[in-house]
Amino acid sequence: MYGVIAAVPTPITSAGEPIRDLYLSHCNWALENGCDGLNILGSTGEANSFAAAARKSVMAWAADNIDRARLMVGTGTPSLAETIDLTTAADNLGYKVALVLPPYYYKPVSDEGLIAWYTRLHEALGTRNIAIYFYNFPQMTGLPIPVAVIEELHRKWPERFCGIKDSSGQLPYCRELTALLPDLKAFPSSEVALGEAAQSGFAGCISATVNETAPQCALLWSGRNEPDPALVASISAIRSAISAQPLIPSVKFLVSHRTGNPDWQRVLPPFCELSAAQHTVLSQAIENLVTV
Repeated sequence: MYGVIAAVPTPITSAGEPIRDLYLSHCNWALENGCDGLNILGSTGEANSFAAAARKSVMAWAADNIDRARLMVGTGTPSLAETIDLTTAADNLGYKVALVLPPYYYKPVSDEGLIAWYTRLHEALGTRNIAIYFYNFPQMTGLPIPVAVIEELHRKWPERFCGIKDSSGQLPYCRELTALLPDLKAFPSSEVALGEAAQSGFAGCISATVNETAPQCALLWSGRNEPDPALVASISAIRSAISAQPLIPSVKFLVSHRTGNPDWQRVLPPFCELSAAQHTVLSQAIENLVTV
């Protein structure tokens, strides 16, 4: 999979259960409005706040109703056993790619420990074809995935460990990986990086704010060999406006604003819904910036 990938949010009931029809409606909207693929049950999807059973339900909804070749799913947890279980379930449903966080609870973690953890996951999957993309998000996990760890696992099992979503915000990290491992698919978490995708060898982006910027991002990706500076600047401004408020509540509010459905505004603790004042600031900022 390449290109513009939205890290989609998960709508919930007042009891905190995922809502199937709303979820699928937004997934289809994203794919119809510029996205090449979807990352479900990532950080934006509040995956780590759901029980395993709820995660499997959402996985099944998407797999049964959306082209599986356009899906990737977050399955990483601090528990190796649970990560194996979720990744196996994803493979059973036909997912081609799982995004897997490192085991982030016990720290410090040596390179050897990380390699052993991912190796155990690989061995447990056996002959299953599901690919593993590393999910590097040190701001949340407190645990950056060293380049040396990725290099060793990719060189040993290139068909299993073949990509990364990097949410560190450090593009030099992604550039180092693509220079060292040209066949590793590297997806920065900011769609602004699409402006240098051709130059730096990025496979695209996986981003929360793509839920708003998808049409502009599709234009930027299609013209990535000669990126339009004005388009990059527009996308950057929209992303900055969204990120100025708490990110996941902001993304869900904007989906609610677009659809007219207030159910989208609900978030799971520890997140809080945006205030009325924040609604006004965000909606006005987006209306002033979105031109496509």
